[in-house]
Amino acid sequence: MRHILKWKDRKNVISCYLPEDAAPDKNAVAELHQMTALEETLEKLAAVSGYFQTEPRIEKIIQTPDFHKGAGIPIGTVMMTKGFVVPQAMGNDINCGMRFYTTDLSEEKIREKLSELTKKLRHIFFEGGRQIPMTGRQREALFRYGLEGLLETYQDSAKSGLWRYYEPDVQEKWLNRTVFRGSLKTSDTEGLEDFIGSYEQLGYDDQIGTIGGGNHFLEVQRVAEIYDGQTANAWNIKKGAVVVMLHTGSLTIGHHSGLLNRQICQDIYPAGLTHPENKIYPIPEAGAGSDAWSRFWSVSGNAANFGFANRLFLGFMIQDVFTDVLGACNLELLYDAPHNYIWKKQIDGKNYYIHRKGACCARGCEEMEGTEFVYYGEPVMIPGSMGSSSYLLRGLGNPESLWSASHGAGRKKSRGDAIKGNDEAFRQFMERFHVITPIDPLRNDLKGRTDILKKWEETVRAEAPYAYKDIDEVIAVHTAHDMAAPVARMEPIFTVKS
Repeated sequence: MRHILKWKDRKNVISCYLPEDAAPDKNAVAELHQMTALEETLEKLAAVSGYFQTEPRIEKIIQTPDFHKGAGIPIGTVMMTKGFVVPQAMGNDINCGMRFYTTDLSEEKIREKLSELTKKLRHIFFEGGRQIPMTGRQREALFRYGLEGLLETYQDSAKSGLWRYYEPDVQEKWLNRTVFRGSLKTSDTEGLEDFIGSYEQLGYDDQIGTIGGGNHFLEVQRVAEIYDGQTANAWNIKKGAVVVMLHTGSLTIGHHSGLLNRQICQDIYPAGLTHPENKIYPIPEAGAGSDAWSRFWSVSGNAANFGFANRLFLGFMIQDVFTDVLGACNLELLYDAPHNYIWKKQIDGKNYYIHRKGACCARGCEEMEGTEFVYYGEPVMIPGSMGSSSYLLRGLGNPESLWSASHGAGRKKSRGDAIKGNDEAFRQFMERFHVITPIDPLRNDLKGRTDILKKWEETVRAEAPYAYKDIDEVIAVHTAHDMAAPVARMEPIFTVKS
């Protein structure tokens, strides 16, 4: 179902794609209404001489089926603009995104060794078992050139730690299966000097190879159903096969960049002009903000590059666990894509900017020209809630939905509401699904520690299936509106969450 949201005295007409018979969430609609006051800000700034060189316009806004309240701008918002960008419209977790691997493992083998795998997973993900040394030169190359920067400097680490899984020929091939080749060229590393550290010396940091909190996860899944055999075959997706889906972003690096972007916006805002009540600021493409424009892309690129590398090393971490417990195995990247970023797009020779906050790009065959996905469309990864099905789709390149799709099922309960009640539903969930968190609630030394166990339970409850929309209904909306077409459905074997 597509709801059309309109407001009096505003130019915006917003398409909201929702499951059948589902009304838009009132809190999310109120937040969206507040966001549309950006039109008033643009009108005020356009009256300031020289602020914009191109007439600023919001061309279109759509809401994907996982539309729900965010922080200032709803999750699931896709906005196309001309003449300016809005940093808040990609969120602070810049390049939060998905990475998807096929494997040669069997579900039976994994379940036989699940206890041993759990112990190893908890060690490497949560108990200091990561071994990802980098020189300052590598970190600088990562921030400035992304995965291509790592390809140029990988020898600094001399195959130590998880670098033993880094094969340059493979990584070069995988660049073509990563949006932006995982490599956004930047002019600076503003504010990251301390994090970069000593140029020649190998050292460790506490960020790279981190899942992060909230709805971020790494999940090992079984392919339960195939809907599009031709595409599945081309993508090496087989019924019953084991795949890996992971969801994370740029962590504190993204938040650092988000704060810098907010400061850039406020620094160029004209003195004497009333600041917007909704605290949503544009950065002009040229004119008054020319320096701000280049700084914004550099700062955002630093965080996005880190997000790509973070997902790369999380892949090495699960490969290390599998290799250690199950023996040599093959993980083959299908695709890596952000759902929090701003895409530049040319239409009829004019520049536009597509902002996605909690939304996947879902480009069709035409937009994927020059890639190995040209005959199928862009891979679209839509996870359900923890413990429910997830889907792999192919983008259909629909301009009506701004070449976009959901990035998940979308919350129907806030984290606070999800923590309360649902005791029986939570018990059933924990009996059916294997969730690996930093805390092992069965540890003998935690018996009687109700404070720790209560906090652990609240964290898991906040992300349980009953807190989210029905993923099957969300996927049905994509099919009904030609946003993306299902290729396969996966079910979880186990989930790793912070």
